[in-house]
Amino acid sequence: MSQSAKALSHRDGSRKTGPSGRLGWIDILRLGLVQAALGAIVVLTNSTLNRVMIVELGLAAIVPGLLVGVHYGVQITRPLWGHRSDTGGSRTVWILLGLALLALSGTLASATTLLFADSHALGLTIAFIAYVLIGVGIGASGTSLLALLATRTPPERRATAATITWMMMIMGIIVTSIITGIALEPYSHLRLIEVTAATGAVAFLIAWLAVLGIERKPAITPMQTASGPPARFSDSLREVWHDGEARLFTLFIAMSMLAYSTQDLILEPFAGLLFGMSPGQSTQLSGTQHAGVFAGMAVVGLGGFLLGKRVPGLSRLFIIAGCLGSAATLALLCLASTVAPHWPLAPHIFVLGFANGMFAVAAIGTMMQLATRGRTGNAGMRMGVWGAAQAISFGFGGLLGSIALDLGRLITGSDGSAFGLVFGLEALLFLASTMVALRIGRGAARSGGMATTHSPSIQAAE
Repeated sequence: MSQSAKALSHRDGSRKTGPSGRLGWIDILRLGLVQAALGAIVVLTNSTLNRVMIVELGLAAIVPGLLVGVHYGVQITRPLWGHRSDTGGSRTVWILLGLALLALSGTLASATTLLFADSHALGLTIAFIAYVLIGVGIGASGTSLLALLATRTPPERRATAATITWMMMIMGIIVTSIITGIALEPYSHLRLIEVTAATGAVAFLIAWLAVLGIERKPAITPMQTASGPPARFSDSLREVWHDGEARLFTLFIAMSMLAYSTQDLILEPFAGLLFGMSPGQSTQLSGTQHAGVFAGMAVVGLGGFLLGKRVPGLSRLFIIAGCLGSAATLALLCLASTVAPHWPLAPHIFVLGFANGMFAVAAIGTMMQLATRGRTGNAGMRMGVWGAAQAISFGFGGLLGSIALDLGRLITGSDGSAFGLVFGLEALLFLASTMVALRIGRGAARSGGMATTHSPSIQAAE
């Protein structure tokens, strides 16, 4: 083969598979299918089963709320699963084991609908166990998936890779909601169990096919077993904690995701109480918000694809813009609560979703970038620490919003004032998150970059 033909072949191969054979766009799409599979199973436990417990079973709303909180709380173990994927020789094994456990425990959670009819105590006990296992499954598979994506995706593609995988997760949720919604008619508890089991089986099969051979791609950073004896869990965790940049990013994740999730349980009541929307209309409003999230993610992905190599610190710029935009739209919702129902609520919620989606997926891209900076190949541990911070904030956020709303109504005696107080609190949290985000990357920039054991700082990448 001539030299020109070899060069052309090399360029074509790089376009498909990425620099030095690392993950290319098709590989990233394959991992996006795994994320979609995760979303497909979780939506049944977090949304469908939540509604069944409240409406069909007549349970107090706090029951499914606490159960969902349990699976978020269990995800504090994410650093453990991340460390296991760092030292276990294969991240895909942990991805598939976690997904299998998630599928089985999701089916078990659905099966408790039959138990609640006979004994609330027995139903609640088995449901608690099921949701604990759901949290373990999400932690093991999700953390390992992000670590795999971070360690095998070229730096300039990480922002777009994060966007692709999260958008595919949303698409998985949407498709699953539509298909299972049709399959569940006419509803029965037995049909719910069958649909949940079938969804889990299909999702696992898709994920298994998607990850076949993916770890044959070379990693940007080695796993711990590749460069010497595996580090102990405590040593790996200590390394992350002693990294000032990692600590700062953990604080940002905790604050921003708390602000992000505080609105989850109060947005539809806000639309119903102050704008007179029916349940169907408020559900459509939630869809409008998700459409905005999808659009915000798409902008980050497109920006990363077009400008990733030319604009230093692009992910951080998107994070700051998204946080400021979220704060501004939430502050305007305080005004909306005083003039309701005379306010263009649907466009406003779309813009809120857009800003949320922009900062959230840019944060994931930055997370992937920072994960490869460890000296001992502990990307899984780093992803685990940040995933735990996110899960705790998500679990606490919905509870915080509900409690703040009830206290606001008790103190002010006004629904509008109470909602305004909660939205104002969220806006302040986003502003504080912006201040933290402005500090991310400054240390590396002042020192002129990291040591050779590190990857480039986030300001030099993406």
